[in-house]
Amino acid sequence: MTYIAKPRLHHPSLVKNKAGYTRRDYEGAVSTLCAGCGHDSISAAIIQACYELDILPHQVAKLSGIGCSSKAPTYFVGASHGFNTVHGRMPSVMTGANLANRDLIYMGVSGDGDSASIGLGQFAHVMRRGVNMTYIVMNNGVYGLTKGQFSATADKGSISKKGVANSDSSIDMVSLAILMGATFVGRSFSGDKHQLVPLIKAAMAHKGAAFLDVISPCVAFNNHAGSTKSYDYVREHNEALNRIDFIEGREEITTSYDPGTTKTVQQHDGSILRLRKLGEDYDPSDKVSAMKRIQEGMHAGEVVTGLLYVDPTPSDLHANLNTVDVPLNTLDAPELCPGTSALDKINASLR
Repeated sequence: MTYIAKPRLHHPSLVKNKAGYTRRDYEGAVSTLCAGCGHDSISAAIIQACYELDILPHQVAKLSGIGCSSKAPTYFVGASHGFNTVHGRMPSVMTGANLANRDLIYMGVSGDGDSASIGLGQFAHVMRRGVNMTYIVMNNGVYGLTKGQFSATADKGSISKKGVANSDSSIDMVSLAILMGATFVGRSFSGDKHQLVPLIKAAMAHKGAAFLDVISPCVAFNNHAGSTKSYDYVREHNEALNRIDFIEGREEITTSYDPGTTKTVQQHDGSILRLRKLGEDYDPSDKVSAMKRIQEGMHAGEVVTGLLYVDPTPSDLHANLNTVDVPLNTLDAPELCPGTSALDKINASLR
C-alpha cells in the first residue's frame, strides 16, 4: 500500500529532541523498495542519527544518482533539500552545491553500481578533494533494478541467484576511499543498527570527506546461499574491529572504563569517538595499518566492519581553496567585482 501517504498527525506523547522535532519528523515517504531490503534499514539508521543529533531538517541536503539505493533519500528527512542526479554523476553535483553553500549538511547516497561502475571516476575525485560530506554507499553487490547482474563490488567466486559464479575481481570501496584521500572511512552492515547509527553520527560531524560502505543485502536477487552479500553470510563472517560511542562536543564527557579497552579520538569540532575494541589492538588513525587490516580481512573471507580510518585533523575543500567563511551564493556584486585596481594586480601577478 505504498501509494498511501503517511499521516501528518503525530501522537502527542512522542518525545521531541532539543531541536523540537520527534523521530517521525525525520521520516520521508513510504518506501517502495522490496520488503526486507537492507536499504530501508539504512534509511532508518539515518533517521535515528539525525534525530539524536538534533539536526534541523532544512539544513540537510541529500543527493543521489540512479538505482535502488538512490531512491532511498525519498524515505528519510522529508523536509530537507534533495536532488536526484543522473547515473554516477552525484559527486560533481554535490561538489558544486557544497562550494555554493557551505552552511548545509551534505549527504550523498549511492549504490555499488552508481559509485563503483559508471561513477567510479567521480567517486575518486570527490574523495581526494575533501568535500565536506557524508557519502554512503548501500552495497548489495548486484544491479537490482535490472534483475540481479553482478556489480563491480561482487566478490570473485560469489554465486548469483541463477547459479553463475562471478569471475571478476571486486572493487573494495573502503580501500579505494582511503587511497583517494577520504579522512573518515567506515564499513557496517544494514542489520547492525547499534554499530551503524553511531558511525553515521560521527561521519556527519566530521569536517571532510566521510565515507561509509554499508553491506545491504538485496532480498530479491542476492540473499541466497553462495552470495557474499547475503544476510546469513555477513552475520557469519562479520569481523567487527570496534564499536563506537559518539559524544557531541557540547555535552559534558564522563566515562569510566578499564585501561586498554577503549580508544578515544577527538574530532575537529570537539565531538568524541570512543572506540570499544573487540578482541584486537587496532589504531584507526594509522592509514597504512588500516589498509593492511582491510586486505587481510578480504583474504580471510571476513567482512571487516567498524571505523576503519579517521584523520582527527582533516581539511575540507573550502580550507584547501581558502574560500571565504560565508556561503558563496550570498556574495553580492561588490564582493564579486572588487574593481579595476584589484583586477590589474591579479593580471600583473600572472605575467
